[in-house]
Amino acid sequence: MAEAGQRLVLAFDFGTRRIGVAVGNEMLGSATALAPLPARNGIPDWQQIGQLLKEWQPDLLVVGLPLNMDGTESDMSQRARKFGNRLHGRFGKPVEVFDERGSTRAAKRIARDAGHRGNYRDDGVDGIAAQLILESFFADDTFLQRMP
Repeated sequence: MAEAGQRLVLAFDFGTRRIGVAVGNEMLGSATALAPLPARNGIPDWQQIGQLLKEWQPDLLVVGLPLNMDGTESDMSQRARKFGNRLHGRFGKPVEVFDERGSTRAAKRIARDAGHRGNYRDDGVDGIAAQLILESFFADDTFLQRMP
């Protein structure tokens, strides 16, 4: 496993119909959106996630935590935590949750600026949201404190 600051990281934007995914490198602090994974009531195709992990060989997984604007947890926060726990349990990779407040709103703004027509149900912005979560994770001041 790579040292902190040099890890390859996969981020997930948990959702009940789709789970956004992005990959990034800590050293570069950049991330790229990947194709979202379909989910059924928040349950993904675990085999598909396994294939993604095999392909990218990440050192760390980050799951966006959708907190309320006042910082409290919601039902979706608890479901995202459960998803992170299942990722860790199934694949044995370290998982961190990260505050994702505002990521979907920002992703929609980016998509709109790029010409998105606004039908987010059929043409979601989950990958962009995951990318923003990961870029925020890399930029977070506490990230530097986590490094040895």
